[in-house]
Amino acid sequence: MRSPSVVPRIGRGWYLTAVLSAVLALGMCLLGWRQADLADKIGAHPVRVEGTITQLPGGSATYSAVSYRADGQQHSAADLRLPDHARVGDPICLEHAAEDAGAVRVCDQVYPQAAGVRLAQISVPVALLICAICVARILRHRRGPAARAERARLRTTVALATEALAEGMPAITQGKRSRRRRKGGRRALR
Repeated sequence: MRSPSVVPRIGRGWYLTAVLSAVLALGMCLLGWRQADLADKIGAHPVRVEGTITQLPGGSATYSAVSYRADGQQHSAADLRLPDHARVGDPICLEHAAEDAGAVRVCDQVYPQAAGVRLAQISVPVALLICAICVARILRHRRGPAARAERARLRTTVALATEALAEGMPAITQGKRSRRRRKGGRRALR
């Protein structure tokens, strides 16, 4: 049976989950913002070029890859959304930004990596919801009756100690100077 004066501790997992979900939400916001920024750059002054598909996505660790020539230099782009019927070596229409040849997307698409935008749209609200639940649980725990009683007991102890210190500490030591004996016994002290 638990003593009524003992405050049950909240697990560290609540704090850890709140922090990690906030970091995830921030990271996904940055990912979505980056994709939108690249789309705006390309959309401002698009330059059409023809690229060649060099790799198709083939599992969890491989992405599509496309090589293209822009401004007299060879470039490559990864993880673009390719048509379903695409094969390695097929030509593909690409658009890149006039001032940045590295910002590229497949023609007639909005974002360079639409999966990143869609991932951000899904994961940010979920991460924020998880963070809000964790913060609400932490705050509810801190405002609970057991926590209030513990804080009141701590305040009382601090107040009594402060009062005792202000009066020269006789309440704490009860007038005794030391428990250690000196040579000669009590008469040596007087």
